Amino acid sequence: MNKAVALGIAFMVAVLVLIVYTTMGTARYRCEVCISFQQRSACRTASARTQAQALRTATENACAQIASGVTDSIACGNTPPASVKWLSKN
Repeated sequence: MNKAVALGIAFMVAVLVLIVYTTMGTARYRCEVCISFQQRSACRTASARTQAQALRTATENACAQIASGVTDSIACGNTPPASVKWLSKN
């Protein structure tokens, strides 16, 4: 096997390991957020390293389902959640 092929394979393996590591096992907090906005509601679950990141990500995911356009998305994201349920804290 020539040197370029070996380096290419090693690079691909390193990238794959990095992707698996960053997506698995680093999330400490998991929550479900329900948002009510303009007579619509949605609930979404998210995981993150910090409590604030998990809450914000779940809120943004819920708003993505019920808000349309930039202005509505921002307004929805600033709306206090109807409910927050903490599912795990590692």
